[in-house]
Amino acid sequence: MKRRTWILSALGATGALVVGWGVMPARSRLGSPDLMLPSQGDVALNGWIKIAADGDVILAMPRSEMGQGVHTALAMLVAEELDVPLSRVRLEQAGADSIYGNVAMLVASLPFHPLDSEGEHKPVKIKMGEWLVGKIARELGINATGGSSSIADLWEPLRMAAATARASLVQTAALAWQVPASDITIADGLMKHASGKSAHFGDMAAAAAGATPTGITTKPRAQWKLIGQAAPRTDIPAKVTGEARFGADVRLPGMLFATVQMCPMLGGSAASMDSQAALALPGVSKVVPLDAWGGGTAGLAVVGLTTWHALQGAQAVKVQWQPPAAGAADTTRIQADLLKALNTESGFTFHEQGVPTQAEKAAASRIDALYQAPYLAHATMEPMNCTAQVKDGRVEIWVPTQVPQMARAMAAKVAGVKEEQVTVHVTLLGGGFGRRLEVDFVGQAVQVAMACNGVPVQLSWSREEDMAHDFYRPMHLAKFQASLDPQGTVTSLRIKSAGDAITPRWMARAAPHLSGPIDMPDKTASEGLFDLPYGFASQHMSHVATRSGVPVGFWRSVGHSHNAFFSESFIDELALASRQDPLAFRLHWLKEAPRYAAVLQLAADKAGWGKALPAGHAQGLALHESFGSITAQVAEVSLDHGQIRVHRVVCAIDCGTVVNPDTVAQQVESSVLYGLSAALFGKIDIVAGVVQQSNFPAYPLITLAQAPQVDTHIVPSTRAPAGVGEPAVPPVAPAVGNALFALTGKRLRALPLVV
Repeated sequence: MKRRTWILSALGATGALVVGWGVMPARSRLGSPDLMLPSQGDVALNGWIKIAADGDVILAMPRSEMGQGVHTALAMLVAEELDVPLSRVRLEQAGADSIYGNVAMLVASLPFHPLDSEGEHKPVKIKMGEWLVGKIARELGINATGGSSSIADLWEPLRMAAATARASLVQTAALAWQVPASDITIADGLMKHASGKSAHFGDMAAAAAGATPTGITTKPRAQWKLIGQAAPRTDIPAKVTGEARFGADVRLPGMLFATVQMCPMLGGSAASMDSQAALALPGVSKVVPLDAWGGGTAGLAVVGLTTWHALQGAQAVKVQWQPPAAGAADTTRIQADLLKALNTESGFTFHEQGVPTQAEKAAASRIDALYQAPYLAHATMEPMNCTAQVKDGRVEIWVPTQVPQMARAMAAKVAGVKEEQVTVHVTLLGGGFGRRLEVDFVGQAVQVAMACNGVPVQLSWSREEDMAHDFYRPMHLAKFQASLDPQGTVTSLRIKSAGDAITPRWMARAAPHLSGPIDMPDKTASEGLFDLPYGFASQHMSHVATRSGVPVGFWRSVGHSHNAFFSESFIDELALASRQDPLAFRLHWLKEAPRYAAVLQLAADKAGWGKALPAGHAQGLALHESFGSITAQVAEVSLDHGQIRVHRVVCAIDCGTVVNPDTVAQQVESSVLYGLSAALFGKIDIVAGVVQQSNFPAYPLITLAQAPQVDTHIVPSTRAPAGVGEPAVPPVAPAVGNALFALTGKRLRALPLVV
């Protein structure tokens, strides 16, 4: 089945009911004031904005801060509309209402080609698909921080909420002062009139709570004072002083500590368990058998006075482990299965244009290549942890999570209570990268807390358990076939990939009520392959979805992370076959994609593409679109005693309107280092169901001494904001791989890169 056929048939499956519901207005995301947490002296004006008695602004914050600067950027949107200093915007954790759900993330899951779906002049079928999915997303209200979507999703709702609050306050002041509202100005949170009257927001908030202003509009771009300007991150001072509270920093009176030991074989369980020796140790109070929550692996937890006591107890438990009924996973076998699937199955067609079969028959020559990428772990700096208390029929959890509602649902399920009886406190996250879209560790923490008689307990994983029981980026393989005419011009490109689809597996464990018996085609499996910007006349891109049995999950930039390496490396192969410079070849095939060409040219110019380099150095480039942003990178590399050394990465990015340029630069640098660690070192091997890498010596990260200089260049844009936290990850591996080919003449088609 082709992609468009599937989309249209899916949209029409529910017939007149969907059509009738679809033409109804979308649910408002402004929200009522009673959604805000009640607090003494504060007045809520809508579901997002409260005014404190001193005039400070309190923003309901639904997104998790994991180092990406989202708490600062979202506060900047509100500060801009209300004309208050950023320092006077305080944050309060948002509740569970649907207005706080992430609509943009679900809309972005539609498998439309970006050249078809960007801009205002979209085909009707794309507008219809985005409209319906957007409406569904508003109803579902899934609150998730992921997909580089926080700013894109809240760009309009937050500015409109702040603009509405502003209008209410100004209208109230105008009535109190008996002056036209248009004559009132606001500066630094103070409303003023030429008559000399003035008031801060807190003075007018109570009366403004009942105001119903109309004709609300957000500030025009020309009046912006804060958006687009570099602003210091508001979360940094507390992190520097140590006052910031991550999940592992939670401390409660009388709290106990627990650690886990899970079956070394993924999906396995304990056949027998002897805890006598552990319970005999000082400071050890309990050994709790653990079920396999949220798609994880079963095991046990040991509770003690401190984490050290719990760790000592875990080592003393004698366990006989058994593999899962389906058999133990093995990466060597999985790789062979993927290759077989590539050669025998047709897969789902995500994109087709022209007539590839005719072009292939008429070809003067053909280029074939096989690319592959391994499983990867997330390796967050803060391993999985959750603090839980089960007492008096209620559950309270303190957790670093990207999905607070799903964490609440998991806690309720384990404790056997209603979700309304669960309170979730979202802490800062010591790294997320998609791992904290899972809630397996939340289930474990609540199960342990249920055995602790109302005493709060903090459950934490060791680094070894964290790496051995991840939800890994899946192993993928891809076959490329290009046809060329006698002049060396590419006439067709065919790509078929194979690997586990992430979204169906994640839905089954995180939102089983939304998961069906049949897997729907998953865009993340083919993103970065089906959506290439190059204007080859004939194209065919398909994916064979497999089920390896290995737990797989969203990893920073998801399918783009490996598919960009596949596609941009092969584009370099085509440039060589066409006897063209890699930059010139790309620009030739980007004539119908001027935004892409502009980003690529900017990166090349800033990197000095084609100019002389130091002896033993070479450059490679890559271009990729993901999460609505176009990113081009040029990497400069050398070999130092056979080891790959990356000296400099120049990155150009078109991410739409920029809220905080400093954050963009920080995220590009972070992405380059994260992607480079994976490109040079990242690999998870599984033998007889057991992950072989257990800590950073076997799963290295880029060190400070190895880190390249990263130069970031932002393309000015008036488009709506797009993603920033992930788009600079995918181009790193192909840029480095292409540079290594220029340096050595050896084409590397597998990750990690080894010369």
